[in-house]
Amino acid sequence: MPVKIALLNFLYAVVGVLIGILFAIASYKLFDRVTHFSFAKELEKGNLAVGVVVGGLFIMIGIMIGLIIGLGLN
Repeated sequence: MPVKIALLNFLYAVVGVLIGILFAIASYKLFDRVTHFSFAKELEKGNLAVGVVVGGLFIMIGIMIGLIIGLGLN
């Protein structure tokens, strides 16, 4: 029985991570569409402010995945 619970918790963690990644990608694309410039072009130009925003999105992804795994594998 404990093995089933552990596998179920692992499955919850994997599904949660996948959902978190999908939401992070969707938020990046939505933010890129809402702003009047392209993230990719501005990063190629070396725009530091856009780099900070994209870095913040990646930090958000890391925090979300860490929380999901931590809570899913309790």
